Amino acid sequence: MSGAKERPAGLATAGGPAFLVVGKVRRPHGVHGEVVAEILTDFPQRLRPKRAIFLGEEHVQLIIASQRPHNEGLLLGFEGITTPEKAGLYRNQILSIAASEPYELPEGEFYFHELLDLEVVDEVGNSLGSLTEILETGANDVYVVTGSAGRELLLPAIPEVILEVDLVAKTMKVHLLPGLVNENRER
Repeated sequence: MSGAKERPAGLATAGGPAFLVVGKVRRPHGVHGEVVAEILTDFPQRLRPKRAIFLGEEHVQLIIASQRPHNEGLLLGFEGITTPEKAGLYRNQILSIAASEPYELPEGEFYFHELLDLEVVDEVGNSLGSLTEILETGANDVYVVTGSAGRELLLPAIPEVILEVDLVAKTMKVHLLPGLVNENRER
């Protein structure tokens, strides 16, 4: 049971996200207007030439002209951006795609934004609260469940704990393993 790294970036009128964050421009590279982009998605193939991408909080649409690997990220070129000075204007800007173009996930995997706010219940149906945050750790994600009294429960996102996710009913059924569940996370 895992979530895909693509976080919401702006709300659509129906209440869901309008855009999903897939990367971040770090800095210009070279003399032809390319930028170094940090990958913030499990699906870097989304960042391919001829693809529309949206930049920054204003979601300015650009078309990717070129893409190639660079260290642990990508070098991206955009149509109409041909100088390092123009590329420098996009430094530290978020790159998003339209949420209406989701990448189809394998069964049992969900986007983070689909999981947030689900009601979390134990095996017998007792409400534990709602999923309010997803922490990305080295081994597996950790789901932060906040109860009505503000108490937090930390659940590892592993098959032994996450039994069922029902997006239609907006619920997540879990099994509480003794010794694996941490309560009252310090902030």
